[in-house]
Amino acid sequence: MIQKYHLQRAAYVLLATVALASCKSKHPTSVQPGKKSTATGIAYNEKDGFQVKKFAGQKAGPNLVFIEGGRFTMGALEEDVMNSRDNRERTVSIQSFYMDETEMANVHYLEYLNAITRDSSEEVVRAALPDTTVWANPLSFNDSYVTQYLRYPAFRYYPVVGVSWVQASDYAVWRSNAVNNELAKGGGEKKKGGFSLKRKSKKQEEPALAEATTASAAKPSLESGMILPDYRLPTEAEWEYAAKALIGTQYMDENQINQRIYPWDGSSVRNPKKGRKQGQMLANFKRGRGDYAGIAGRSNDGAIITAEIYAYPANDFGLYNMAGNVNEWVYDVYRPLSYQDVNDLNPIRRNGYLDEAKNYDSKSKQSLIDDRLRVYKGGSWNDVAYWLSPGTRRFLDQDSATAMVGFRCAMIGVGRNK
Repeated sequence: MIQKYHLQRAAYVLLATVALASCKSKHPTSVQPGKKSTATGIAYNEKDGFQVKKFAGQKAGPNLVFIEGGRFTMGALEEDVMNSRDNRERTVSIQSFYMDETEMANVHYLEYLNAITRDSSEEVVRAALPDTTVWANPLSFNDSYVTQYLRYPAFRYYPVVGVSWVQASDYAVWRSNAVNNELAKGGGEKKKGGFSLKRKSKKQEEPALAEATTASAAKPSLESGMILPDYRLPTEAEWEYAAKALIGTQYMDENQINQRIYPWDGSSVRNPKKGRKQGQMLANFKRGRGDYAGIAGRSNDGAIITAEIYAYPANDFGLYNMAGNVNEWVYDVYRPLSYQDVNDLNPIRRNGYLDEAKNYDSKSKQSLIDDRLRVYKGGSWNDVAYWLSPGTRRFLDQDSATAMVGFRCAMIGVGRNK
């Protein structure tokens, strides 16, 4: 009887397999385009003909995590204690994308400085140097951070700080070229030397995130599928969506159990789960006036200033430190009314479109707003818990740098939804 049951079960499995195989689409796809054009009937890859290279789908670049897109309620969920009213709740949809699982660390930025020192001008190198004096304070003994935080090996995997929005954007351009150069080595001739970074003039306020910055004679074409799309700073909407990670609150179709004030469930900043880590802080932030970590022996968040980039639990997308440690630059220019102006699909606020800077009286010091202000988010080691909420937002001049702001990169996700 048991043997008969197993035979029947095996037969059902076989039938199901055959049925699935028969249902498999025979239509061409991006990964399997077929041998000839469905529009003209002309064969691909003939001599002097249209070349359609083999493509196995976009791969995640180094340090990137896939973020499945979707709908979410963007905006501030905490009480608006600053009375800024600049991020009201609204529903938006975000296309799937990739994001760095961690903030960029000192070792990553030193790698960049080393590369451009070898193949770029002295002016470019000087412009890329982080401002280590952001740690300096005449009433605080932070001298060792000024001289050692960036370069001393013990700080290698601490987040880089003192980097402006412009510098972070330039890093993303260099990183795109460096990663694609490494990928190209496996499929073409090795290119002698490295990539050089050409800075744009000050009049050009947006970085050329999608422009090549080097000679491309030996670099495979974009159509080849051998290189990745560009690294860039995430948009504010992408960053907020990734931080909330509401994928962890879903059940039964499109239902969600709850919203999130922080990148984790609940209104507490401590770990609620029973066990050895119960009660520990889930992020690195300032607990109160003069209290950056707790007491010795019970240093609850484990860090007086910044902490290593993997120091706290990842959120449900697998992203570390989306709250606390350092704030992070995003692509958007700051406007208080972005929430009502931008599109509800992949929203972004750019320079020079709607709500122009001339509408704000910055010349007479009646307003701080102009086209050089960039949004940063996430809270830092020097911020209270209020700023850990993904819906909060602040701004700085794009050439400014502090010890509380770092960055991570993002990349478009193409050809897959899951």
